[in-house]
Amino acid sequence: MLELVIGNKNYSSWSMRPWVLLKHFGIPFTERKLRFDFEPGSAFYAELARFTPAGRVPVLLDDGFAVWDTLAIVEYVAERFPQHAVWPAERQARARARSLSAEMHSGFGALRQHLPQNIEARLPEVGQRLLAEQPAIQRDLDRIIAMWTAALKDSSGPFLFGQFCAADAFYAPLAGRLITYGIALPPELQAYVDRLWASPGVAAWVADALAEKDFLDFEEPYRQHA
Repeated sequence: MLELVIGNKNYSSWSMRPWVLLKHFGIPFTERKLRFDFEPGSAFYAELARFTPAGRVPVLLDDGFAVWDTLAIVEYVAERFPQHAVWPAERQARARARSLSAEMHSGFGALRQHLPQNIEARLPEVGQRLLAEQPAIQRDLDRIIAMWTAALKDSSGPFLFGQFCAADAFYAPLAGRLITYGIALPPELQAYVDRLWASPGVAAWVADALAEKDFLDFEEPYRQHA
């Protein structure tokens, strides 16, 4: 039986990716949620050390065997469950999906730093202010818009490579950031974000995040707890 070790659903974008993928394809798993606490010696780090030396979520456990890092987890799931189209079937589309996922994994630092995940919030005024103050965010957005536009044109949708795959799971948290911070998109890309947000795995994660009600002040430096 698979077990996925994750962080707070409202805030943990990396945890969201493999959880959404497993849920979308109906792959059975249990979750172990660890409340974020990044102080040295915290219960979060002590519990996580039982599974991985990396000190980060998510971690996938398969009968006790640990796989960490989101890309590694997704590749493990693709090999473990070949009956599911985790990646596109066609070779070049599969390579492109992996390229887009890897770029999400390693890039867009400005957007990720300044617009952190917060699913339950709606902060358009923060988004507009940060776009004006941090030009690097717009550069990240321009690249994302170009990638999404090209992928949807080639595939004709409804998702980046036709049917939902790992690339969509990788970009789901980013779509959530755009919603939270009120970032405007071209109509065809906003329609993609809407479809992605309504897809079964993403919708299930969002519902859990909204029900979580666990405010962490260090995750929200831009506002006070009401």
